[in-house]
Amino acid sequence: MCFNYCLFCTLQSISLIVGGGDLGSKTGIPGMIASEIGSKIVSGALKPGVVLDGEVEACGERSVSRSAYREAVRILVAKGLLESRPKVGTRVTQVRSWHLFDTDLLSWMFAQEPPSDLLANLFELRKLIEPEAAGLAAVRRSPQQLARMGSALELMTRDTLHTESGRAADEVFHSTLLSASENIFLVTISTGITAAITWSTLFKARTHRLDRDALPDHVKVFEAIAARDVNAARTTMLSLINLAYSDCTLPRTRANAPKRRARR
Repeated sequence: MCFNYCLFCTLQSISLIVGGGDLGSKTGIPGMIASEIGSKIVSGALKPGVVLDGEVEACGERSVSRSAYREAVRILVAKGLLESRPKVGTRVTQVRSWHLFDTDLLSWMFAQEPPSDLLANLFELRKLIEPEAAGLAAVRRSPQQLARMGSALELMTRDTLHTESGRAADEVFHSTLLSASENIFLVTISTGITAAITWSTLFKARTHRLDRDALPDHVKVFEAIAARDVNAARTTMLSLINLAYSDCTLPRTRANAPKRRARR
């Protein structure tokens, strides 16, 4: 058990380094335990209302100290995934309590097939926010912001969304668009929204669902914003989101299927 858990910790360390997240300085053993339990919660393996094993048993299974396990629990409580009460124990919370824009939660969610209801809710939120943000950006964007979006499109064209640099450029495109809305409330949640976009794109690339070339969709949004066409900016962004959701819900392609170069 100790060897298996050490191997798990090593793999999770690689995942956190690649994917980032909010665990910050807690990426030691407590962070690994939090990733293990958090992944089970967001995947549905641990249902809301389930009470976790007692501290002694949980530590024995993982061959870790009580202090490390307690810190892991504190991490998950802070993310809204767990609640701990005297004489009740540590219980998995309802989804409505989760901090769903937390980048660790998003990484755990998209590490495997995300729950269909959460995926649908995420894209519903995108459709509520991003088209209006695009319409505002068409009016309020600065030349510098437009240039930044254009540069991001060039990188996406060159590198494709199958690469880390291409996905980073896609994140810049969307985050700049949200910033160009010049709405301070939108700006404050832009990190969570762009993180969700990045993780869903990585999920599609990993499962071979990126066969469709979505770069033209991004170009249409950019051209509408450049032309200060509010209606076109809204409609093209809504179309982009709808197509991205369709991509995410396509059946998983066989692992041995040949890859085609594509962009989201």
